[in-house]
Amino acid sequence: MLRFSESVSFDRRLAPFDIQGSKAHSAMLAHVGLITRKERDAIHRGLDAVLGEITAGKFKWSTQLEDVHMNIEQALTRLEPAAAKLHTARSRNDQVATDMRLYFKAACAEIIAGLREAQRAILGVVEKSGDVLIPGYTHLQRAQPVYVAHHLFAYLEMLERDAARFAVVADHANWCPLGSGAVAGTTLPIDREFTAEALGFVDAKGRPRVTQNSMDAVSDRDLFIEFASACALVGVHFSRMAEDMILWASQEFKFAELPDAFCTGSSLMPQKKNPDSMELLRGKSARLQGNLHTLLTLTKGLPLTYNRDLQEDKPPVFDSHDQTVLCLAVLAGTFAGLELNRDRCAAAVADPALLATDLADYLVRQGVSFREAHHAVGAVVKLAEQRKVPLDRLTHAEVKAVHAAFKADWVVSFHLQKAMARRTGTGMPGPKQVTRQFKRWVDLLG
Repeated sequence: MLRFSESVSFDRRLAPFDIQGSKAHSAMLAHVGLITRKERDAIHRGLDAVLGEITAGKFKWSTQLEDVHMNIEQALTRLEPAAAKLHTARSRNDQVATDMRLYFKAACAEIIAGLREAQRAILGVVEKSGDVLIPGYTHLQRAQPVYVAHHLFAYLEMLERDAARFAVVADHANWCPLGSGAVAGTTLPIDREFTAEALGFVDAKGRPRVTQNSMDAVSDRDLFIEFASACALVGVHFSRMAEDMILWASQEFKFAELPDAFCTGSSLMPQKKNPDSMELLRGKSARLQGNLHTLLTLTKGLPLTYNRDLQEDKPPVFDSHDQTVLCLAVLAGTFAGLELNRDRCAAAVADPALLATDLADYLVRQGVSFREAHHAVGAVVKLAEQRKVPLDRLTHAEVKAVHAAFKADWVVSFHLQKAMARRTGTGMPGPKQVTRQFKRWVDLLG
């Protein structure tokens, strides 16, 4: 049963937050007169000593003491007898809820920093090779030309939304549950606002933020689910980027060369260079989604307030945190060493069929309705296929026979640089917009 019920094997990572919370709690107890200042100072000395042992790797964790809280409390009491008063007016329920909220704030900050590093690595590719043109794809079929910069800016947008989500999770974590007790608070004259301020649970104006319902404060696991959800969604983004890079690095595409440090060879075939970092990023996405599902299933049928089932809420959260941070480092490293194959990209984007929509736009500028223009260009595409020639190699007479609105300058639609220059609207891949977006990202990412 001890092996079955212990949590210290994984919740020991909360030790710095647990000690931080205990310092604030003991300071509050002294503030309201429930312990003396001398006792407070002794408790703080003891907590510093325990943290020092933990940081140095010398602390002896005991599964018989179940969790991080009891391990620290027992060690502290041996050092400072005054620590016997530390648990006054608190329960392990509000204690762990406080620890986890401090943890989530720190975890979100770490992930946001990792997102910024990944974004900067992607922006570095744009700075070096953003002027390369490639086909954009829909249904994995060549669609229209775009600059590599525009494609990579899409990744930056994804990661920017992820950063915003983690910032929201951090804000939701920024409410202090300490003082809620096990279920109904305490009859002792504590000052919850004092503790909240001491722990940094304050709003933008420095006002303390404390939870408003003691039952909800100790049973709420929304934060766990929100955090895991944000990790699962950034994992989906990792997976989509990875799939692009796997395709780009394949012999069939060969748009890009991935750095050797993030690839491996085959155990059998000496010519192979496998995109392992990208394939593992794609695989980690499933793991992150599984952690989210674990938390949703864990909490769905629990009555208020605390139930021991909730001990199982930490492993999936810790794993999602660790894997997300690791994935971001690998993503940044892979993009930092990415090299574009300009010749292969140029050959792919030279396909005039990529500008078939531009040809339809040409007819629209002649006063033809788009539906009619779309139909006419479809007929021109079919004619080129029948003639077995590129779209821009048909004669003027041949296309004019399809639709009278085609004039002698119809073929100008296939001038790639002019076609890109026409894309001037916000969010489009024209050169002016690409330059504007690059400056925007430089400003955002420093």
